[in-house]
Amino acid sequence: MMENKSEYKNFKNIVNIFYNEEIEGINESNTIIKGLGTIKIEPKIFYDKFSRDMKIEFKIGDKKMYKIKNLAQFYTLMTNKEIYRYGEKLKFIHIVDAFDDESKPILEFIMKYAEIIKYANSNSNSNYKYYGKALSETSIIIGNSAMDDLFEVLKGRKVAFQKDYNTSEIEFTEKKPDIQFKLTKIDKQKYMIIPNIDIYKVNIISGKKYKYILDDNKIYRCTKNFEKSQLKLLELFRQNYITELKLGKNELTQLFSIIIPRVKDAIRIDSILEKEIEEYKPKKLMVKIFLDFDEKNYMIADIKFTYENNEFNPLDEKQKITFPRNIIEETKVMNMFRKSGFMLDTKNLRFILPDNDKIYRFLINDINYYMQHFEVLVTENFKRKQIKEPKIENIGIKVENNLLSINLDNLDINIEELEGILTRYSLKKKYYRLKDGSFIDLKNNREAKFLDKLVTGMNIDYKELKEGEIKLPVYRSLYLNQLLKEIKGTQILKNQEYRTVVDNLDKDKLEEDIQVPNDLKDVLRYYQKTGFKWLKILDKYKFGGILADDMGLRKNNTNFICYIRLYTKVRTI
Repeated sequence: MMENKSEYKNFKNIVNIFYNEEIEGINESNTIIKGLGTIKIEPKIFYDKFSRDMKIEFKIGDKKMYKIKNLAQFYTLMTNKEIYRYGEKLKFIHIVDAFDDESKPILEFIMKYAEIIKYANSNSNSNYKYYGKALSETSIIIGNSAMDDLFEVLKGRKVAFQKDYNTSEIEFTEKKPDIQFKLTKIDKQKYMIIPNIDIYKVNIISGKKYKYILDDNKIYRCTKNFEKSQLKLLELFRQNYITELKLGKNELTQLFSIIIPRVKDAIRIDSILEKEIEEYKPKKLMVKIFLDFDEKNYMIADIKFTYENNEFNPLDEKQKITFPRNIIEETKVMNMFRKSGFMLDTKNLRFILPDNDKIYRFLINDINYYMQHFEVLVTENFKRKQIKEPKIENIGIKVENNLLSINLDNLDINIEELEGILTRYSLKKKYYRLKDGSFIDLKNNREAKFLDKLVTGMNIDYKELKEGEIKLPVYRSLYLNQLLKEIKGTQILKNQEYRTVVDNLDKDKLEEDIQVPNDLKDVLRYYQKTGFKWLKILDKYKFGGILADDMGLRKNNTNFICYIRLYTKVRTI
């Protein structure tokens, strides 16, 4: 039969495709290997001074650089690790290791924002610009977040920069811009604050975390301190459309009390002029605070401000003050009281704190800050109403007449208030305020934990607690003994009978102290002997033991049951 060559045409075509691709891969292997670690990325920034928009484009290559015309496509090539030819002299596999070390941070930046471009454009419609695309695919627009990311990638480097159709290099630097303001004298009564630069030529760029200043050859990242001082003053000049700020001698006090404390690093004063205007500068502010509790157990605070020998109550608005004051620092102090929850007592010209939660928070946290920064004076009444950590000095425990007795006479807590304390503890409250105005801290309070378990675990009535001595069945000894192990720093006074009960209930003591009758030794199995000893202990202290089916002692064994009934009073069910 004659072979029909056309019948296998499709198969041969597929063979040729695989063969040609394999050959092409072999021929290109040198190109791909050559690309490892040699591909560079060169960014170029474009700035529009009218719209203040900034964008960045990129070129890649080895000896010859090619523009990345489609960032979304570049993202796909990198994601899929594809081979792509940009021009006659650039064809490589798109992997991170193909790029040199200096370019890898820039590559990471491109991938982050190229992904945004790709997926924004995949969901775009004809209402968007760029011919139906939501975002341009040739460049990345430098918005707030992108500005912070870009600076982090390029800090310390110089890159190509185009502004007003002129291309130069711009450096990303963390150095402080040379922007300063100077206080000068016009005549005997007038002064002026002027900047050392043309403030209207300064380009301010906002990032998400930082602000930046752009000049002809540098992009500066402003520190938070610079932003709050020099940059703040510069922006105020621009908002008010001024290039100089005039003031009279009478305004010098306000300059030093309000403006300079806010922007103290921004304004420079000549040493000669500084001596002349020294009298207008406020002295150091000292704060005195007097703390007490009133008859309602509200916290009260009297406050005094002092400048050298001048002392006054800042809450008294009727008094006339002629000396310079640091209004900014004074305001910060007053705001501290408000943040702590204090309210103004206009009748007595002092602060008052009536809320228990806020008083507790003040005593736990805030007072430490006040004492570190101010002179704090307290009354004896205030000292008595601090946060307490009551201790149980000792507990007396005894077994007498088949009763367990617990003596809590030395409890460092008013028994009358114990129910309220433990109720708040069980509700997981942070504190309890006693009737005398002091606080008991309930967080991680071992004494409160012990008493709560004692009362709830043994079903004790609070009336019994008030009597100072609690009487319980002796079988509660085991539970009590476990509780006592958890309390530290308390002296436990136990009588001998209690010790004997607890020792006898100890598993190790069980084997030593309780003997199986001779007529049972050869009859009972080992585990039945242990069970017998345990039931004898229960019988001895009238613990009311019950032998049940699931205890594993084989109570259905007639002989064992007989022995239990014979030697103990334990019930069997």
